[in-house]
Amino acid sequence: MNWHHLRRASWLDTRARFVAGVRPGGTLLDIGSANGETLSHFAELRPDLKLFATDLAGEPEKYPAGCQFHRGDLQRTRLPWPDASMDAITCMHLVEHLTDLTLLFQETARLLRPGGRIYFETPHPKTLLYSSPVKFPFTVNFYDDASHVRPVPIGVLAQLARPVGLEPVAGGTARNWLFAAAWPVYFFGRPSRKKYTALINWLGWSAYLIARRS
Repeated sequence: MNWHHLRRASWLDTRARFVAGVRPGGTLLDIGSANGETLSHFAELRPDLKLFATDLAGEPEKYPAGCQFHRGDLQRTRLPWPDASMDAITCMHLVEHLTDLTLLFQETARLLRPGGRIYFETPHPKTLLYSSPVKFPFTVNFYDDASHVRPVPIGVLAQLARPVGLEPVAGGTARNWLFAAAWPVYFFGRPSRKKYTALINWLGWSAYLIARRS
Protein backbone atom coordinates (compact mmCIF):
# COMPACT_ATOMS: atom_id res chain seq x y z
CA MET A 1 0.00 0.00 0.00
CA ASN A 2 1.43 3.37 -1.02
CA TRP A 3 0.99 5.79 1.88
CA HIS A 4 0.53 8.67 -0.55
CA HIS A 5 -3.13 7.60 -0.42
CA LEU A 6 -3.23 8.18 3.35
CA ARG A 7 -2.38 11.87 3.16
CA ARG A 8 -6.04 12.85 3.48
CA ALA A 9 -6.94 10.00 5.85
CA SER A 10 -3.93 9.37 8.08
CA TRP A 11 -6.31 8.39 10.91
CA LEU A 12 -6.74 5.02 9.17
CA ASP A 13 -3.27 3.95 10.33
CA THR A 14 -1.78 4.54 13.78
CA ARG A 15 1.76 5.09 12.49
CA ALA A 16 0.60 7.34 9.66
CA ARG A 17 -1.38 9.50 12.08
CA PHE A 18 1.77 10.05 14.15
CA VAL A 19 3.97 10.91 11.16
CA ALA A 20 1.31 13.21 9.70
CA GLY A 21 1.57 15.31 12.85
CA VAL A 22 5.27 16.16 12.45
CA ARG A 23 5.85 19.82 11.61
CA PRO A 24 6.43 20.71 7.94
CA GLY A 25 10.04 20.13 6.88
CA GLY A 26 10.81 18.50 10.22
CA THR A 27 13.29 15.79 11.18
CA LEU A 28 12.32 12.20 11.91
CA LEU A 29 14.57 9.41 13.21
CA ASP A 30 13.56 5.77 12.87
CA ILE A 31 15.30 3.54 15.44
CA GLY A 32 15.51 -0.09 14.40
CA SER A 33 14.97 0.68 10.73
CA ALA A 34 15.60 -2.90 9.47
CA ASN A 35 14.89 -3.18 5.72
CA GLY A 36 13.44 0.33 5.47
CA GLU A 37 9.93 -0.69 4.41
CA THR A 38 8.27 1.53 6.99
CA LEU A 39 10.67 4.39 6.30
CA SER A 40 9.67 4.23 2.65
CA HIS A 41 6.04 4.56 3.67
CA PHE A 42 6.94 7.62 5.76
CA ALA A 43 8.56 9.18 2.69
CA GLU A 44 5.44 8.46 0.62
CA LEU A 45 3.27 10.15 3.24
CA ARG A 46 5.61 13.06 4.06
CA PRO A 47 8.19 13.71 1.33
CA ASP A 48 9.02 17.02 3.05
CA LEU A 49 10.58 15.35 6.10
CA LYS A 50 14.32 14.91 6.63
CA LEU A 51 14.75 11.23 7.50
CA PHE A 52 17.36 9.59 9.71
CA ALA A 53 17.73 5.93 10.63
CA THR A 54 19.73 3.64 12.88
CA ASP A 55 19.93 -0.12 13.17
CA LEU A 56 22.33 -2.78 14.35
CA ALA A 57 22.27 -4.27 10.85
CA GLY A 58 19.89 -2.47 8.50
CA GLU A 59 19.69 -2.34 4.74
CA PRO A 60 20.37 1.35 3.99
CA GLU A 61 20.56 0.70 0.25
CA LYS A 62 16.77 0.21 0.41
CA TYR A 63 16.06 3.38 2.38
CA PRO A 64 14.50 6.52 0.85
CA ALA A 65 16.88 8.80 -1.01
CA GLY A 66 18.60 11.27 1.29
CA CYS A 67 17.99 9.27 4.47
CA GLN A 68 21.02 9.50 6.78
CA PHE A 69 21.87 6.08 8.26
CA HIS A 70 23.98 5.17 11.29
CA ARG A 71 24.83 1.57 12.10
CA GLY A 72 24.92 1.12 15.86
CA ASP A 73 23.85 -0.82 18.94
CA LEU A 74 21.64 1.21 21.27
CA GLN A 75 22.46 -1.06 24.17
CA ARG A 76 26.14 -0.08 23.90
CA THR A 77 26.83 3.20 22.08
CA ARG A 78 25.28 6.64 21.77
CA LEU A 79 23.94 7.99 18.52
CA PRO A 80 25.90 10.58 16.50
CA TRP A 81 23.29 13.31 16.14
CA PRO A 82 23.25 16.52 18.23
CA ASP A 83 21.05 17.21 21.22
CA ALA A 84 17.50 18.39 20.40
CA SER A 85 17.98 17.69 16.68
CA MET A 86 14.85 15.58 16.06
CA ASP A 87 11.22 16.63 15.84
CA ALA A 88 10.01 13.04 15.98
CA ILE A 89 11.35 9.55 16.63
CA THR A 90 9.79 6.20 15.81
CA CYS A 91 10.87 2.97 17.50
CA MET A 92 8.81 0.06 16.21
CA HIS A 93 9.21 -3.56 17.24
CA LEU A 94 12.62 -3.08 18.78
CA VAL A 95 12.15 -2.95 22.57
CA GLU A 96 11.02 -6.59 22.76
CA HIS A 97 14.40 -7.61 21.26
CA LEU A 98 16.52 -5.76 23.84
CA THR A 99 17.68 -6.82 27.29
CA ASP A 100 18.45 -3.27 28.49
CA LEU A 101 16.39 -0.21 27.53
CA THR A 102 18.34 2.34 29.58
CA LEU A 103 20.46 3.86 26.80
CA LEU A 104 17.58 3.78 24.33
CA PHE A 105 15.47 6.03 26.54
CA GLN A 106 18.37 8.32 27.43
CA GLU A 107 19.25 8.84 23.79
CA THR A 108 15.71 9.43 22.57
CA ALA A 109 15.19 12.03 25.29
CA ARG A 110 18.49 13.71 24.37
CA LEU A 111 17.75 13.83 20.66
CA LEU A 112 14.18 15.12 20.81
CA ARG A 113 13.67 18.86 20.79
CA PRO A 114 11.35 20.29 23.47
CA GLY A 115 7.84 19.41 22.37
CA GLY A 116 9.10 16.65 20.08
CA ARG A 117 7.42 13.26 20.27
CA ILE A 118 8.40 9.61 20.12
CA TYR A 119 6.27 6.69 18.93
CA PHE A 120 6.93 3.24 20.38
CA GLU A 121 5.27 0.12 18.99
CA THR A 122 5.64 -3.42 20.33
CA PRO A 123 3.70 -6.69 20.41
CA HIS A 124 0.74 -6.56 22.78
CA PRO A 125 1.16 -8.84 25.85
CA LYS A 126 -1.94 -10.74 24.70
CA THR A 127 0.18 -12.19 21.87
CA LEU A 128 1.53 -14.59 24.51
CA LEU A 129 -1.87 -16.29 24.44
CA TYR A 130 -2.26 -16.68 20.67
CA SER A 131 -1.94 -20.09 19.07
CA SER A 132 0.04 -20.20 15.86
CA PRO A 133 -2.07 -21.60 13.01
CA VAL A 134 -0.68 -24.76 11.45
CA LYS A 135 1.28 -24.11 8.24
CA PHE A 136 1.19 -20.32 8.80
CA PRO A 137 4.85 -19.25 8.52
CA PHE A 138 4.49 -15.89 10.27
CA THR A 139 4.72 -14.63 13.84
CA VAL A 140 1.39 -14.94 15.65
CA ASN A 141 2.36 -16.04 19.15
CA PHE A 142 4.95 -13.71 20.69
CA TYR A 143 7.56 -16.45 20.88
CA ASP A 144 7.12 -17.54 17.28
CA ASP A 145 9.95 -15.04 16.78
CA ALA A 146 12.93 -16.62 18.52
CA SER A 147 14.69 -13.24 18.77
CA HIS A 148 11.98 -11.85 21.08
CA VAL A 149 13.34 -11.49 24.61
CA ARG A 150 10.22 -10.54 26.60
CA PRO A 151 6.99 -8.59 26.13
CA VAL A 152 7.21 -4.92 27.11
CA PRO A 153 3.76 -3.55 28.04
CA ILE A 154 3.13 0.10 27.25
CA GLY A 155 2.76 0.74 30.98
CA VAL A 156 6.39 -0.29 31.42
CA LEU A 157 7.42 1.99 28.55
CA ALA A 158 5.56 4.86 30.23
CA GLN A 159 7.38 4.20 33.51
CA LEU A 160 10.74 4.27 31.73
CA ALA A 161 9.85 7.44 29.81
CA ARG A 162 9.01 9.79 32.69
CA PRO A 163 12.40 9.82 34.50
CA VAL A 164 14.20 10.99 31.33
CA GLY A 165 11.72 13.80 30.63
CA LEU A 166 9.35 12.06 28.22
CA GLU A 167 5.70 12.50 29.16
CA PRO A 168 3.28 9.85 27.84
CA VAL A 169 0.44 11.50 25.93
CA ALA A 170 -1.32 8.65 24.11
CA GLY A 171 -1.35 4.89 23.84
CA GLY A 172 -3.46 1.95 22.82
CA THR A 173 -3.76 -0.66 20.10
CA ALA A 174 -1.96 -0.03 16.82
CA ARG A 175 -3.93 -0.77 13.66
CA ASN A 176 -4.36 -0.05 10.00
CA TRP A 177 -8.13 -0.14 9.67
CA LEU A 178 -8.06 -0.89 5.93
CA PHE A 179 -6.05 -4.08 6.52
CA ALA A 180 -8.18 -4.98 9.53
CA ALA A 181 -11.35 -4.70 7.44
CA ALA A 182 -9.78 -6.94 4.80
CA TRP A 183 -9.32 -9.90 7.17
CA PRO A 184 -12.69 -11.58 6.35
CA VAL A 185 -11.67 -11.51 2.68
CA TYR A 186 -8.33 -13.20 3.35
CA PHE A 187 -9.59 -15.61 6.02
CA PHE A 188 -10.10 -18.55 3.65
CA GLY A 189 -7.06 -17.79 1.50
CA ARG A 190 -3.67 -19.44 1.54
CA PRO A 191 -0.91 -18.15 3.85
CA SER A 192 0.59 -14.96 2.44
CA ARG A 193 2.07 -11.67 3.56
CA LYS A 194 -1.21 -9.90 2.81
CA LYS A 195 -3.19 -12.44 4.83
CA TYR A 196 -0.77 -12.07 7.75
CA THR A 197 -0.96 -8.26 7.63
CA ALA A 198 -4.76 -8.41 7.63
CA LEU A 199 -4.75 -10.84 10.56
CA ILE A 200 -2.46 -8.86 12.85
CA ASN A 201 -4.42 -5.68 12.23
CA TRP A 202 -7.71 -7.50 12.84
CA LEU A 203 -6.36 -8.90 16.12
CA GLY A 204 -4.79 -5.65 17.27
CA TRP A 205 -1.48 -7.51 17.58
CA SER A 206 0.60 -4.44 18.46
CA ALA A 207 0.37 -1.80 21.17
CA TYR A 208 1.75 1.75 20.94
CA LEU A 209 2.81 4.57 23.21
CA ILE A 210 3.43 8.20 22.26
CA ALA A 211 5.49 10.37 24.61
CA ARG A 212 6.33 14.09 24.40
CA ARG A 213 9.64 15.71 25.33
CA SER A 214 9.09 18.27 28.07
